[in-house]
Amino acid sequence: MSNLARSCRMSLSEAILRLVDRGYVAPVAALVPRQTYRYAVCGAINMGLDALWYAVIYNFVVARRDIDLGIVLLTPHIASMGLVFPITFFNGFWLNRHVAFRRSPLAGEVQLFRYALSIIGSLLITYLGLKFFVEICGIWPTPSKVLTTAVTVAYSYLAAKYFTFRGCDGA
Repeated sequence: MSNLARSCRMSLSEAILRLVDRGYVAPVAALVPRQTYRYAVCGAINMGLDALWYAVIYNFVVARRDIDLGIVLLTPHIASMGLVFPITFFNGFWLNRHVAFRRSPLAGEVQLFRYALSIIGSLLITYLGLKFFVEICGIWPTPSKVLTTAVTVAYSYLAAKYFTFRGCDGA
């Protein structure tokens, strides 16, 4: 990576970190460790972007239609989830690595591999949640996606803290 690219990445991550930490004030600081707070803010940013991209892709790209891949027919909510996933994956990894767990001693390649493994659990929860909320409960796809994403928060935090970015000392 060039020095210019490294400098730009660091500047962006430092700017986001400063912005995130501006909200770490009493009473939040008295109740929540800084690392957990950073993770929650990064997760909220990623979850908001995920819901936004999901709504755009569901309504305008997939256009609420089934997608026939020949060997499988994807419902619009599952096809949209599949298209949103890479965006959310890399955005979430970057935020976690450079803001929430920035002092992890693990190499970036190790973190990325472990992040991919932990995301498999989140993806499974999301898939099953969408199937349940949309197809069994009859809830609209976008609110179903938001509900399902919220279910993964505890799992994702524990996986990040104790597996993906293990050894991070916090702030």
